[in-house]
Amino acid sequence: MIAAHGLPDRLSGHTLTPGRPWPLGVNFDGEGVNFALFSAHAERVELCLFSPDGRRELCRIPLRDRDGDIWHIHIGGLTPGTHYGFRVHGPYAPEGGHRFNPSKLLLDPYARQLSGRLKWSDALMGYKVGSPRADLSFDPRDSAFAVPKSVVVDPSFNWGPDRAPRRPWHETVIYEAHVKGLTALHKGVEKALRGSFLGLASDAVLEHLVKLGITAIELLPVHAFLDDRFLVAKGLRNYWGYQSIGFFAPEPRYMTKGEVWEFQTMVRRFHAAGIEVILDVVYNHSGEGDELGPTLSFRGLDNRSYYRLRDGGRFYVNDTGTGNTLNLSHPMVLRMVMDSLRYWVEVMHVDGFRFDLATVLGREPHGFDPNGGFFDAIRQDPVLARVKLIAEPWDIGPGGYQLGNYPHPFSEWNDRFRDGIRRLWRGDAGVVPDLARRLLGSAELFDKAGRTACASVNFVTAHDGFTLEDLVSFTVKRNFANGEDNRDGHDDNHSSNMGVEGPSDDPAIRAARDLRKRNLLATLMLSQGVPMLLAGDEIGNSQQGNNNAYAQDNEIGWVDWARADDGLAAFVARLIALRQDHRVLRQRRFLHGLPRAVDGLPDVIWRRADGATPRPEDWHDPAFRCLCVELRRAAEGDLTDREAIFAVFNTGSAVKLTLPDTAPGWRLELDTTRPDAGREPAVPGLEVPAHSVLVFSADFDRGSE
Repeated sequence: MIAAHGLPDRLSGHTLTPGRPWPLGVNFDGEGVNFALFSAHAERVELCLFSPDGRRELCRIPLRDRDGDIWHIHIGGLTPGTHYGFRVHGPYAPEGGHRFNPSKLLLDPYARQLSGRLKWSDALMGYKVGSPRADLSFDPRDSAFAVPKSVVVDPSFNWGPDRAPRRPWHETVIYEAHVKGLTALHKGVEKALRGSFLGLASDAVLEHLVKLGITAIELLPVHAFLDDRFLVAKGLRNYWGYQSIGFFAPEPRYMTKGEVWEFQTMVRRFHAAGIEVILDVVYNHSGEGDELGPTLSFRGLDNRSYYRLRDGGRFYVNDTGTGNTLNLSHPMVLRMVMDSLRYWVEVMHVDGFRFDLATVLGREPHGFDPNGGFFDAIRQDPVLARVKLIAEPWDIGPGGYQLGNYPHPFSEWNDRFRDGIRRLWRGDAGVVPDLARRLLGSAELFDKAGRTACASVNFVTAHDGFTLEDLVSFTVKRNFANGEDNRDGHDDNHSSNMGVEGPSDDPAIRAARDLRKRNLLATLMLSQGVPMLLAGDEIGNSQQGNNNAYAQDNEIGWVDWARADDGLAAFVARLIALRQDHRVLRQRRFLHGLPRAVDGLPDVIWRRADGATPRPEDWHDPAFRCLCVELRRAAEGDLTDREAIFAVFNTGSAVKLTLPDTAPGWRLELDTTRPDAGREPAVPGLEVPAHSVLVFSADFDRGSE
């Protein structure tokens, strides 16, 4: 039969049956494909099937069966590779929160694969662009030509002997990276694979990460996302990927053949190298923007269910700064997020998630609630119980900063560590007490409700902000390439240029910058908690002073391997090895200065350079620039080993050092002023160089000198 739109309502040679309302999305069962779609307020739903290239719409099949709010159908004989989308009929009443427009082809929220790129056109809008009635107007133009198509996927993949590394949190070292950014300029990666999942899992990249000692790679968003229209108009792209349009489909631009197995192959290769894969996920908003944004999926499927609305429903709550906020208080939206998380664990074998703007996810009508629906769902889920969960603990909404308030099993990005350590090595006065807190895992924030020191994910740099090289080279951001007159990005970076703004060939300035980087990295790796390294920092990568490279899919945003500082990379590898060799430096338990049963010594002892315990007035003395700490395994652990580490953090001038008498002797393990020096016995009368970090380990094999 030919419907009014001129397309048949069935596909010749294929049988139509009611199918099942579960599981949601599209599922190939060997005999055909089952389609199940949620919409509480729709009046009619049509499945649109397309030609293999996605360009020609073949038919529109009504989903006549509905169980509750789930519309469903089974089409016999349909196979993987089929391109499809939906058109959903219902009221177009923006003032009441409804924006149905069947002229707009919609992505399946559960699509496992997308084909084609979004083509910006006014036809994507549910309203007439330029109309005096704005979004209250109605646009009848067909958007199918401009929308990627959802694709039926064959779920089978040969994982072989793949096993998740299952690294304990306290043994974890995270490497935050961008799929394309890490590989685009890497000569060791086959040219055809650069910028892809397969390129990321190449031998060259894996060998580099293994040599460093990395245990987990945290990838910037790989869920399918769009390039914002305003960026495209300026000749830019959404490089970082924080504009998701699908929570199950890998981003097509990172695939060489457009196939899901490419992502799975990447994960398998990382696991074989002993490295976990953590995904940065964006469940707080979608790429559809505010009321003037495109109708691509959720808006046209059931706007009032998927989004948090205000002012009667016309406008969107914008706690994300992106125009909209997903409504995780709705059970079906929450179900979608949970289904997505389980899919990436069970089908794609990922090992954890970093939740962008996670405060949004915990917002209930009364505000942020660590016992809210999202957190309750996470905490009871047996699949997610075995993976790593990391929160970015803030958003731009009221009461959005929630560092330290997330429930177990979440760890959290600790920006207080970042800012405190940056200020310390910049030379700010009065920050020694903050150093003490950060070295011990920010216990004032996390030591509650049974949480461990691993709740703190420590970092000096991340994708958002200066790279390490730029942190010691610029005092002012240089974001002009973003086309926003340098208004975007953070202004308060706690950075220092060591005397010259930007790149310098002056040997003295270069040496000072290199030392500053080593001190920052050493402090990161010597602190309790989970260290996170930004990709490229280990080789001195610069973004030319751009501290918000979200739109720089070019040499600014990519890691520059041609100028790699191999000496710095070797130093980072040494730091990580030092951390892994000494359990004292990577403990789950917080240290409280309590006496240990094995030796009667406190598990943490603060000292001045002269060996004395800092007086109360010392802690608040701006001239107090050299803090020493003696670390042992936590007293509560009731362990028998006598291992001890003595670390010195000197942000001032050179000073004589008195080593503790709590061990028969000490070995110098690290001196940031001599990065190539090996382990050596400590001698009496040792001087701590200016602006340095020294690390000693207790030597129980020799007597006191």
